[in-house]
Amino acid sequence: MPRTSQVLYPQRAAAPLLSAATVLLLRDDAAAGLQVLMTRRSPRASFAPGAYVFPGGGIEPGDAASHALADRRPQQAGEALTQALAAIRESFEELGVLLARRSDGSWAGAEDIAALQRQGDFYAQCAARGLRPAADAMFLLAHWNTDRDLPKRFSVPFFVARMPPLQDAVADDAEQFAPEWVRPGDALARHQRGEFFMIFPTVRTLERLQHFDSVQALLDALAGTGPLWTSCPRAGLRNGREERFMEHEPEYGELALTCPDGQIRHELDWQNLRPVPLLNNLQRLTAPNPGVMTGPGTNSYIVGTPGSGHIVIDPGPNEPEHLQRLWRAAGGDIRAIVCTHSHPDHFPGAAPLQQLCERAGKPRPPVLGLPSGPDARADSFFRPDRALSDGELLTLVDKGLEAENTHTLEVVFTPGHTSNHVCLLLREDGLLFTGDHILNGSTTVIDPPDGNMADYLDALDRLDALCQTWQVQFILPAHGYVLAEPRAAIAHLKQHRLAREAKVLAAMQRLPGGTPAQWVELAYDDVPPRMWPLAQRSLLAHVQRIRSLAPGND
Repeated sequence: MPRTSQVLYPQRAAAPLLSAATVLLLRDDAAAGLQVLMTRRSPRASFAPGAYVFPGGGIEPGDAASHALADRRPQQAGEALTQALAAIRESFEELGVLLARRSDGSWAGAEDIAALQRQGDFYAQCAARGLRPAADAMFLLAHWNTDRDLPKRFSVPFFVARMPPLQDAVADDAEQFAPEWVRPGDALARHQRGEFFMIFPTVRTLERLQHFDSVQALLDALAGTGPLWTSCPRAGLRNGREERFMEHEPEYGELALTCPDGQIRHELDWQNLRPVPLLNNLQRLTAPNPGVMTGPGTNSYIVGTPGSGHIVIDPGPNEPEHLQRLWRAAGGDIRAIVCTHSHPDHFPGAAPLQQLCERAGKPRPPVLGLPSGPDARADSFFRPDRALSDGELLTLVDKGLEAENTHTLEVVFTPGHTSNHVCLLLREDGLLFTGDHILNGSTTVIDPPDGNMADYLDALDRLDALCQTWQVQFILPAHGYVLAEPRAAIAHLKQHRLAREAKVLAAMQRLPGGTPAQWVELAYDDVPPRMWPLAQRSLLAHVQRIRSLAPGND
């Protein structure tokens, strides 16, 4: 975890989470398909005024005290049952929809609804009429925690349930207004046109819902599982406007690093004119070399403080303006330049950056890394001033201050993408600089003979162990935003590679005399054909590993 002293902004406590529950009432329409019941909140509501929402509200003591009255599935108990009951009660109070059954098992009808007072004791009234709230008809879809930046926050399970037969929604016209049935896709289109205001969790829930063509298809997906997702979104700035993101999205990890308490300060626009502060001791400057292989460009990182001096990781291509900006971002005080590997978007700027330091009368910082291997391509020929050793420590110390301004980078040998690839661990802050070994938003190319898939997978295991030992919370790749949850990212990446390898093996077995160009069409059928020439390079790395593990696989 990054040290508190290195976090960019003074931290503030988030508002406490209040317990609430929501239910998405669903039906199948013969013409429109799956529909969901939505209603408009009061314009005077303290939270999301005027927004279209699903019925729901806060959990009350009576919800927890009424478990014995409910029909429930065997696994429904404790807090989960309380939440389901709260959502049932709220749907009745707000919309007059009664998710309850009579003693004979039939659904409550218009006569039962008319006999109950919406603002009366819901559970006492149900018991008096022999009605049992149908918690067993409620299925957990998702769990949302309100964003950390908001002054009022809720912890909310989102349930789904079929609309009871022969019932109609009638809004209370106090908290909720104008209920209507809508297809998820139509609600999203109207929201885009500015006609149907919804808040972020509602939008993202409908985005997932629109992929189901019937209520039963959704219920089948939920059978025997927990929520399909759990999220506490984060917000950043793009083009000067607030945007929110879920945990699986590329921007989320960077927002967690720069604004852990949820403040909306971090700019997410990709640009190469100025360094982006990530911590007090860490800046990123992206080179102006966007492309298919580089994404928004190659990330150069500057580690250190004015008192300790700086280490530059991956100076990038020989782009004079980029190097000038790197030099200025480090205040001209660069103690070392580290190249994670010898690809031409990473190391060529090293020597010119050295020269900038010398021309300014500063000591010449050494270029560190591992020399390129004998199988490297001609444009990847690299010889550092000094070869790094696996496990070596590169330390910056501000001698005038305490240990809070010591920055120790551990060198980790990680061949695979290239034979001379290294990663760097910033021990004090639990940050892992992964070069091209782990990227955000794409998988790196393994290009034989310098690239090796077996070495790559072994190095992933080593990085996973390192993350566990040092409690690493963030990965800083050479392309893309900062990644959070490193061990989960590594596990997903390894799983993806092995799944791809299984498809490569299947293609080889289907076409035993085939060519790599033929195999790639089968093994990468989920990748656009324009990318197949690039994918073929990683396919060859998989083929080599397959043959090394089982020589008979030809």
